[in-house]
Amino acid sequence: MKQLIQSFKTGELGLFEVPAPICQENGALVQTTVSLVSAGTEKMLVDFAKKSLLAKAKDRPDLVKQVLDKMKKEGVKNTLEKVFTKLDTPIPLGYSAAGEVIEVGSNVSGINIGDRVACGGAGYANHSEINYVPKNLMVKIPDGVDDIDASFVTVGAIALQGVRQTEPKLGEKVAVMGLGLLGQLAVQLLKANGCKVIGSDVDPDKMELAKKLGADEVCHANDLIKKANEFSNGYGVDAVIIAAATSSNQPVIDAAEISRMRGRVVFLGLVGMDIPRNEYYKKELDLRLSMAYGPGRYDPEYEEKGNDYPYDLVRWTEQRNFEAFLGLIEEGKITPKALLTHQFDFDDAMDAYDLLEGKVQEKYLGIVLNYKNEIDLDEHKIVKRTDKAISSDKVNIGLIGAGNFTKSVILPNLSKVGGYELVGLCTATGVSAEGTGKKYDFKYITTNSNEIFTNSEINSVFITTQHKDHGSMVLQAIENGKHCYVEKPLCIYEEELEAIEKAYDGKSILQVGFNRRFSPMIEQMKSKLSGQVAINYRVNAGVIPKDVWIQDREIGGGRIIGEVCHFIDTCSYLTGSDVVSVFATTVQKDDQSIPNEDNVNIILNYANGSTATIGYYAYGDSNMPKEYIEAFANGVSITMNDFREMHLYSGGKDEKVKSANQDKGFVNEFKAFQAAVKKWKSSNKF
Repeated sequence: MKQLIQSFKTGELGLFEVPAPICQENGALVQTTVSLVSAGTEKMLVDFAKKSLLAKAKDRPDLVKQVLDKMKKEGVKNTLEKVFTKLDTPIPLGYSAAGEVIEVGSNVSGINIGDRVACGGAGYANHSEINYVPKNLMVKIPDGVDDIDASFVTVGAIALQGVRQTEPKLGEKVAVMGLGLLGQLAVQLLKANGCKVIGSDVDPDKMELAKKLGADEVCHANDLIKKANEFSNGYGVDAVIIAAATSSNQPVIDAAEISRMRGRVVFLGLVGMDIPRNEYYKKELDLRLSMAYGPGRYDPEYEEKGNDYPYDLVRWTEQRNFEAFLGLIEEGKITPKALLTHQFDFDDAMDAYDLLEGKVQEKYLGIVLNYKNEIDLDEHKIVKRTDKAISSDKVNIGLIGAGNFTKSVILPNLSKVGGYELVGLCTATGVSAEGTGKKYDFKYITTNSNEIFTNSEINSVFITTQHKDHGSMVLQAIENGKHCYVEKPLCIYEEELEAIEKAYDGKSILQVGFNRRFSPMIEQMKSKLSGQVAINYRVNAGVIPKDVWIQDREIGGGRIIGEVCHFIDTCSYLTGSDVVSVFATTVQKDDQSIPNEDNVNIILNYANGSTATIGYYAYGDSNMPKEYIEAFANGVSITMNDFREMHLYSGGKDEKVKSANQDKGFVNEFKAFQAAVKKWKSSNKF
């Protein structure tokens, strides 16, 4: 199937052949019939992506600071590799569409195959022939609404949420600044709410259109102060909706000027927000922001897991805003097609973006893409990229998962090692698969993991997905006779661990991604330690917000299972023994924005008499280096500071070891896996 994708690094746009998404349990697969090109948002994304690296840096000084801080900790080379990998991330365009349901997830009710639905959400309602859409980001389309009108659903919900934030009352006079898509819809919504509306813009055609769609008065932006004064009989308007898109601060200044005492100003568009305090203070103006489509936006519990908010407590969620907007279209109170200036077949989508980029000198407002191809889902779950021959003598990898860590750490280090053949790549979305598959020359890309486990050309599976999938996928690798590298943790449930122990028969290699034991500094420490060892391992871990997936016990397992396992393994490697007892205690605090277990002290006792203390802390200052180890044994003392500096104290001497860049052992780890597989091939045993 085809999807419109842009390179964030180069700005290159194109229609790419990608595998169809997999239907997950909390959503449905939708075959797109119409998608809306958001002239404002998408133009901004396209323009930003086409900027040079220097221009991007000037626009985001906050990210530049983060990069500089990371260079100090990890070294210039490591940091630049991660930055350029991040820039290589492809961008799926589009966030508002209509289509037909072709597959339904097991946790979805009220939606059936064949239903017409309107869909919203960046990363979901893409310009793509098939999309996976979570259930709270889609609604059925009423019979009286066609797919073109329904494709405006996301932009309509954004405008509707802005109007809700305005809290308009019958007969109030409201100014709408900026008459693009959002402004035009806001005008119609306010009129449907019984308000009198004055609209302003710099484009005479948009002013004329707003007048046709019900605005009581329109004017040029430069004349707004005078016209609004006349429109409100000198009192000032009751509310202002700023729907303009400009870096200028002028709309904010003008909004205060035209408002009455204790009026309301709502920010709907992307504008300068240097608030002139004196003007807003003297009128006691109520300044409000409008959050996209409404409550639920940016909440993974609502959007991804499908957990709805109670109807009586949160009357208007983003999904209920979708429904309300379509209802207003059905009643004839909103007419999205009146905003339409251009339609293109999806195969000609690049022509639409020529408009946005100014390559075609025509005025535009509403732009839709029409999809005509019938897609056989079963035929589009795998895309062959090359015809390269695969030798059975090599370590032939099928990779499952291509998140940020995989793209910035695992794949670059596999490339450094060499000797690996990248055969199949499976990711959750076709966008990620296409970009990563092209960069690293995978033979084929897919969204179906079975295409990895059952492929006879693949002898080794790399699992780098979210933690919840590790256990089951390791079992599949074992059952299919594949060697397996799985990122830590091996699994997140004890039952999974027992199942893996039972299934593993020693007939293949199984390696967990505990890379630190392969670090040159850790290996050197190991060579100096003997007998009973005492270790202090301090980790300045930093905050991971509660809404990040690793903190979800069902998906990531929490930070102790998901990350502290690294440090336990390192201590076990250095002591050369098995843990026989554990004691742990957490910081107890009132502030629960950081879970108590993210600040934990752990004492490990080993069978050979060694002991290790791990202090793992999330609430420290990020300027402190992340990892620090002290080890003591038989007249030897060693300190290691964040894989950049080490001191070996022995015989009254201090031997210093320094490294320009962190080396946490990834290259050596992948060399070890490769060597183990080749040894197994030659001897059919470890």
